[in-house]
Amino acid sequence: MAKLKWFLIAIALLGSGYYFLGGDTKEAQKDSRNTINNVNFVTAAKGTIDIVVEALGTVTPRSVVTVQSRVDGQLINLHFKEGQMVAAGDLLAELDDRQYAAQLKQAEGQKLRDEAQLAEARQTLQRYTVLVSKDSIPRQQLDTQASLVKQYEGAVKNDEGLVDAAKTQLDYTRITAPISGRIGLRKADLGNIIKASSADGIAVITEVDPISVLFSIPEDRIPEVMGYTKDGTVLHVEAWNREKTTKLMEGKLEAVDNQVDSTTGTLKMRAEFENKDSSLYPNQFVNIKLTLGKKEDVLILPSSALQRGSIGTFVYRIKDDSTVDAVPIKTDITLGDVMSVESGIAVGDKIVSEGGGSLRNGAKVVVSDGKDKKEKQDKKPASDKPPSTP
Repeated sequence: MAKLKWFLIAIALLGSGYYFLGGDTKEAQKDSRNTINNVNFVTAAKGTIDIVVEALGTVTPRSVVTVQSRVDGQLINLHFKEGQMVAAGDLLAELDDRQYAAQLKQAEGQKLRDEAQLAEARQTLQRYTVLVSKDSIPRQQLDTQASLVKQYEGAVKNDEGLVDAAKTQLDYTRITAPISGRIGLRKADLGNIIKASSADGIAVITEVDPISVLFSIPEDRIPEVMGYTKDGTVLHVEAWNREKTTKLMEGKLEAVDNQVDSTTGTLKMRAEFENKDSSLYPNQFVNIKLTLGKKEDVLILPSSALQRGSIGTFVYRIKDDSTVDAVPIKTDITLGDVMSVESGIAVGDKIVSEGGGSLRNGAKVVVSDGKDKKEKQDKKPASDKPPSTP
């Protein structure tokens, strides 16, 4: 009997627990249906949006030159600091020039000797010319002397070339910058023997102002881009950082490749940027925004309003009774945090811009346009604690 008594008591307790639990569940479901969602909204209006092609780009200098010697010699002076900016024609290094200075003197000495012989031969030719006119010497002797003058003229001409070549070799011992740009780390130290045949050189100069960015666009956008450039229009290009949070530089489209890369289905393009403050650095990764034009008089909404579901892309439209319904829309251009809408909504519609992630059709909402958010924060007391009383 005792066991039966305790069994009946247990059944009674379970029954009461099920009753109360069921009651709580029903209350929760009721509260869920009556939940009021706080959302922000925007009023659909017409405006202007840029037509932009976005791409990934790599900063690429227009010129990269290895500074090399054109003669052999010992490096005796360096006139640059690693990483500094240099201008075309600046003196960068000097080689031991004594050997080339001696060769120049030899060439100049030989030229002086041949010039003296030429002067003497010309004087003799003048005398022979007078004597032949008086029939004092044979005509053949005059012709021989004229031929000798031509030989000496040729020798002097050859000497002039040897002198110029020696001067050039001597000039090559002073190594100057072939282009303007930033010079890198040096590849040779003072005292080293520099060879003209060496491919390493002394340093590398990279042109950084202006600088270019190489990027690629999908082949299906080629007709659109080329359509905007066919009349000679210069397209505006912006370079942004990796996270697309900071605009680094503004430039222009400079060149378009002549064929599509068959492996990637893209077309390479080159944009040029003035880089006076060195915001762009060679081989740096950037995001490119190529602006083709503007689309005017279109419906504009924030991108945060867009939702995706079984009906496709849609937005929540707020009705007069403060409930929402899901409206399928067709978007056209998305640029950053805004987008243009082709169909689905009309001017003046109130669209949920924030807080739509937890909404359902028919949900009740309390709307805010977000303007009073800062005012409420400003009015909020510094502390929730009540002021102390003396």
